[in-house]
Amino acid sequence: MLPISLPVIVLAASVSAAPAPVDPTSAPRIQTDMSFFITSAGPGDGANLGGLEGADKHCATLAEAAGVRGKTWHAYLSQQAVGGKAAVNARDRIGKGPWKNAKGVVVATSVDDLHSDNNKLSKENSLTEKGAPVNGRGDQPNTHDILTGSTLDGRVQAGDGDSTCSNWTSNAATGSALLGHHDRQGGGANPTSWNSAHASRGCGQDNLRATGGAGLFYCFAV
Repeated sequence: MLPISLPVIVLAASVSAAPAPVDPTSAPRIQTDMSFFITSAGPGDGANLGGLEGADKHCATLAEAAGVRGKTWHAYLSQQAVGGKAAVNARDRIGKGPWKNAKGVVVATSVDDLHSDNNKLSKENSLTEKGAPVNGRGDQPNTHDILTGSTLDGRVQAGDGDSTCSNWTSNAATGSALLGHHDRQGGGANPTSWNSAHASRGCGQDNLRATGGAGLFYCFAV
């Protein structure tokens, strides 16, 4: 008797892959009471920020895009008494504090605390409005130079020399602005200073890149 060959039926199961679950920790959660950040990008025209008014507007635009609304923002920038402008100290235009970063960390409790060794400014805490760290020394590209135009105590530099790139209206290869190091390391007269490490070599975007910057600046809610 011959063996009977039975057909083998193969069932192909169509399996649809379920979407991967969203990791709630994959993106920083922005605190709506954020009151301090470094701009994630500058206007892109070197140190020409449109003056203090243009810089303040840039701070507000970035904060609102990050979901933080209903606050008045000022850039931490000093202004020189030139071209019919009155001298302005960065420390006098940022409110009284305290200030929190995008993750809710209090980086300073007052103006005096901000300008003391007690502040909590560092690469880990000086975040953008998106809650992201800013490249520092050792990263590529290094963008740790932050525009301030200020001395260690947050005031405009005395004398006639340019320390604010013509009050934040110049993108020329000439001129200069005082810069801080958000990561508290590098070169210059005060390498660990967050607001007055050294001066820039020119005011254009390429000039700022040459010393480790990108035209970024600090923003505070007042």
